[in-house]
Amino acid sequence: MSEKFWLTPPDLFQSLNDEFHFDFDPCPYPRPADFNGVSVPWGNMNYVNPPFRHADAAFDAGPTAFVRKAIQEQQAGRASVLLLPTVTYVNMLVAAGAVCRSMGRMHWIEAETGKIWKNYNNITMFILRAK
Repeated sequence: MSEKFWLTPPDLFQSLNDEFHFDFDPCPYPRPADFNGVSVPWGNMNYVNPPFRHADAAFDAGPTAFVRKAIQEQQAGRASVLLLPTVTYVNMLVAAGAVCRSMGRMHWIEAETGKIWKNYNNITMFILRAK
């Protein structure tokens, strides 16, 4: 399968660049031959528009790999702005001011049998406080 790119609308990129002053893009288009954005050092302020799906990447680096790399870079004192696809209800909660808390991989219990579901789900708790 060939690599697939989804480009940021120019006006959105410009407004983000005006705010954050990016000095590196680990997901450039066109991507130089043999360039792997998760295996190189990043800049001080990074713009990250990674492949939306693992299957869209030319090398073994879907969105999770870029998130892991951004966290690694953060620990080294560098910042990143990541644009990632999300489901609508997450965007609605964030826009409403929800506080997010990772609950990790949860083992759900089937109500009638009491059996633990073998598929683990990564769960985020969203807290909407009264206004």
